Order: sequence, then C-alpha cells, then structure tokens
Amino acid sequence: MKRSPASIPLADRLAALSEPLRLRLARVLAAHEMSVGEISRVVQLAQSTVSRHLKVLLDAGWLEKRADGTATLYRLVLDDLNADARAIWVAVRDQMEHAQDPVNAEDDRRVRTVLAERRTDSVSFFGRVAGEWDALRSDMFGGSFTALGLLGLLPANWVVADVGCGTGNGAELLAPHVREVIAIDQSGPMLDAARKRLKAFSNVRFADGPIEALPLPDRSVDAAVCLLVLHHVREVDDALRELFRVVRPGGRLLIVDMFEHDRETYRHTMGHVHLGFRGEWMAAALERAGFRAVRVTPLTSAIEARGPGLFAAVGERI
Repeated sequence: MKRSPASIPLADRLAALSEPLRLRLARVLAAHEMSVGEISRVVQLAQSTVSRHLKVLLDAGWLEKRADGTATLYRLVLDDLNADARAIWVAVRDQMEHAQDPVNAEDDRRVRTVLAERRTDSVSFFGRVAGEWDALRSDMFGGSFTALGLLGLLPANWVVADVGCGTGNGAELLAPHVREVIAIDQSGPMLDAARKRLKAFSNVRFADGPIEALPLPDRSVDAAVCLLVLHHVREVDDALRELFRVVRPGGRLLIVDMFEHDRETYRHTMGHVHLGFRGEWMAAALERAGFRAVRVTPLTSAIEARGPGLFAAVGERI
C-alpha cells in the first residue's frame, strides 16, 4: 500500500536523493513532465535502470506519476511537496544550479532535443501531410541532405583552411563548394589518411604544421575551420591569434568543439588537454584574438550520441 507523503520519514526522503543519478532525474523532472523512455534518452541509460530509480523517488514521495494513453509520465511538483520536503528540495536544487555541473548542462541539452522531437511528433499527429512528407523525404534521401545542400551557400571563390584536418572529413564536405581547401595537420599519419580520402579532389592542398604556427602567409584565407581540435591545444589563446593572422579582413573562423564536461578519462584515453569549454569563455577568447561579431551556438546532438554537447563558435575579422 502506497504511503501518504506526510507519513514518509525524513530519512527516507534524504536517502532517495543520496544517489547522484536520482538527483539528476529529480532535477530534470522538476522542470519537465516526461516518460520513462524520454528520461532514458536524456540520461542515456537503459529504461530498466531508470525505472528502478524512478520507483525509489516515487516511493519516497518526491515524484508524482500519471497515465497518458499507454505511457506513464513522471513529474516533481514543488507545490505538492510538504513544507519540510519543499525546503529540502529547494536547498538541493539551488546547490546543483550554483555548482554548474557539466553533466547537468548535458542533460539540459538532451532535454531540449527530446522536447523538440516531441513537438515534431505532435505536429505530425495534427498535420499528417507534413509529417508524412518528412518521413518520406528521409526514406528517399536520408537525413543529412539538407545540411549538405546548405553548404552550397558558401562563396565559390573562397579559399578555406581546414586546420587540424585529421582524416579529412571537413575538407571532404567543403571541397565541392569552394575554390580551394588547404588541409593542415601536424600528424603525418592523419595527413596520409586525408590524402587517400581526398584523392578525387584537385582543389585540396595539404600542409604539415601545428595550429600555433600555421604554414600560411598573413591574411591568406577567406575562412578557417577548426573542428574538434582546440581541446587538444594547450595554449588556446595563442592558437586563436594565429588563426586570426591567416584570415583575411572580411573572412571568418568557425570552431566546433565540446562544451565543458567532467569526463576525466578523455585526458588519458584521447589526449585531451581541456575538458571542453564554456561558451562564454570561448566567445571572450575569440574577441581577445581580434575577432568580432562573435556567436557561440549550441549544436543539436543526435540523441544516441554518447559524447558531450557541441557548440559552433563563429568570429569575423573586420
């Protein structure tokens, strides 16, 4: 028999919040009503694991649930907690927000993705033609053609430096749309892999060099792109000043990198120097280097992606 909230001992309530995952679940559900499947996608754990922890929170009186068709929705409703529980949760919530935990930031980004997909499903339900057309397009052409097609907006006379090109993924996308791509990396094996990948393109040139000392003249490229590179660079300010040096006035720099996170193992397994960056810090760093009209935009992650959230930072050389 389910206990009434008033009869739940304070120790039981506190014990339910003692597990970090349950704290994450409670934080998400204090802001949004969600199903088990949606919550599982946010925290990237199996539904069975999430259900087990939700039951603990439910039994301790932190959550409410309701049926919605075949789904069960969960929510932490602050106003429905008794005074003692409300005071505890407010203190815990404020401490979590003050701590600015990167895990919470990742949860928030995935919540936005889940809610966006929910809205799309709603639109599809109430506007069948639009929903069916999106599904039909994906079936016929895949899901990436829109983003690839938009690359056609790039000026065809541009010279673009792909700095830290790796195996050439970025250069491969850029080459069909611009006059020349200069693929730069300080790793010989990476450049060898890029040469094999890009051998069909006559407008890709390869250069060996570090980001802190690029093998390019001053003001020689219309744009530079730096895709998942800066977290490997010890002195990011020096690298950004060097990128500013090689971009022409009116040209742009695009950086794609990870938001700040707490995955210490990345330092050892993948040689990361920085555990991502705060968006505000990256914007300020670009401005220190001389770039203007700086924008830092979170990128929507695929819900199945296991890595930290990504951002795109753009700056212009005036």
